[in-house]
Amino acid sequence: MSKAIEANTKAVKDQIDDKADRVKQATSEAVAHTKDAVDHAADQVESGVHKATDKAAEKAYRATDKAADLSEQGRQLYEDGVDRAEDWLDQARDYVREKPVQSVALALGAGWLLGRLLRR
Repeated sequence: MSKAIEANTKAVKDQIDDKADRVKQATSEAVAHTKDAVDHAADQVESGVHKATDKAAEKAYRATDKAADLSEQGRQLYEDGVDRAEDWLDQARDYVREKPVQSVALALGAGWLLGRLLRR
């Protein structure tokens, strides 16, 4: 092979190596940019999920507290109702003990009236 052909071949090979290096460099830059973009997107998704989870937990805590308050109010109303019923029952017993004849008369009258109302 002549020196001119060898020189030309070497020049072409150098150009090929140079272009290959440019392609490698461009590919590496593109991959690095893509990795950064994906990492950034993943960080945003993670942050969003964490915020949503915290909000959901906060709402669940509020609902739990509200349910506990309502349960306590219901228990208190129940106890108040039981206390009133016991008071009325005690009053009725006292009345019957103090006035047995009138109590029997009232009971007979209430029974007769209830019977008349239920017949119709």
